[in-house]
Amino acid sequence: MLVPVRLTVAELLRDRLGLTGTKVSCEMQVCGACTVLVDGDPVSSCATLACDLDGTGVLTVEGLARGRDLHPVQEAFMEANALQCGFCTPGFIMMAVALLDAHPDADRDDVREWMDGNLCRCTGYEPIETAVALAASRLAAATAADGQ
Repeated sequence: MLVPVRLTVAELLRDRLGLTGTKVSCEMQVCGACTVLVDGDPVSSCATLACDLDGTGVLTVEGLARGRDLHPVQEAFMEANALQCGFCTPGFIMMAVALLDAHPDADRDDVREWMDGNLCRCTGYEPIETAVALAASRLAAATAADGQ
């Protein structure tokens, strides 16, 4: 797909591809609401040019579920009530997925450090930390079960 040089990843996802799960808030790379994964790494889609991602893999919150089965991080966010208005939730979920992919044994200090760039104005951060910890324990259990 050819894209204009100035088109951001967020604009491409939302306006051209209809993937509106990625939210845009600050448009200055400070709130984390627009976080997507590019080849597994978290990226602020509001400040990244789409043309710079040629040949990469981009994962959005829409791509996490497998059919009707939510990703363990998505399930944990719901169970831990780690969302209210939901605006920041996709960015937090994508950051949590990146964290747990890179550090499956992450503890609460790791979660706080990784989530430091994501802002929430509704829930406070305790439910979000709880959700990530819950997802980490479930992913670890699933990995252990697969290894047996």
